[in-house]
Amino acid sequence: MLFKRLSLDEPITCNQSGRQNNLDNKCRSLEKAPESSSTQSRRIILNNPKKRNALSLSMINSLRDDILADINNNDLRVIIISAKGPVFSSGHDLKELTSAQGRDYHTKVFQACSEVMSLIQDIPVPVIAMVNGVATAAGCQLVASCDIAVVTEKSSFATPGVNVGLFCSTPAVAIGRAVPKKVAMEMLFTGNPISAQDALLHGLVSKVVSEERLEDETLAIAQRICQASRPVVALGKATFHRQMAQGRDAAYATASSVMVDNLALRDGQEGVRAFIEKRKPVWTNSAEKAHE
Repeated sequence: MLFKRLSLDEPITCNQSGRQNNLDNKCRSLEKAPESSSTQSRRIILNNPKKRNALSLSMINSLRDDILADINNNDLRVIIISAKGPVFSSGHDLKELTSAQGRDYHTKVFQACSEVMSLIQDIPVPVIAMVNGVATAAGCQLVASCDIAVVTEKSSFATPGVNVGLFCSTPAVAIGRAVPKKVAMEMLFTGNPISAQDALLHGLVSKVVSEERLEDETLAIAQRICQASRPVVALGKATFHRQMAQGRDAAYATASSVMVDNLALRDGQEGVRAFIEKRKPVWTNSAEKAHE
């Protein structure tokens, strides 16, 4: 089994044709976790290693559909995105970006990709990138867009578009919000890759581990997330991204208001009571209010 510690559904694989496949070549809905476990996760696997998991339009559309599948199911708490092969993703399929495809098609590609990258940050559950290899251009953008990124020591990250005449302007949106400006600019102007350790140093990734520990470390983070209340995590994630786009005073006003809203949730009050009573909280995992 791919998942040893959590009670998880089978992973979905995104292939180049845009179809969704799990290990049995069928798409199953989320399975209910056993009563002894409150954990639930979805794993999406980029599965076109022969083309370096290029983000073709069909791959992007498949990724969007897989992320959104049953997204409002309260049992779903976290999504893990990984890939087969030595390349996490090489970015856009350059064969789709020739003049023969035309401007309208090119527009569709970049709009769809931007929508997916934004979607990752807009959905109510955290998204973890589990990376064991190279992530370049839009592949690097995908890693930067995820809430958490756990990577192996051999992983590397680059925005080499400038070297083929296509500046990585859309990847720069996510990368420029994840690393310091001068680090992003050097990556964008030179196309030179950075190591996993440098990516960690600059904030592009969350943790660097050995290849043998990658799955265990990723699942440990997922398990911890699954132990929290879904509506509390959802509110916190949405607020974090919202306040990061604001000035300091507006951010404090936003966050203060949301803290009050959080306390009005039934799970918010349950957590406070459980702490006072020195017991484990019992979450409803619903957006029910304890008070107005």
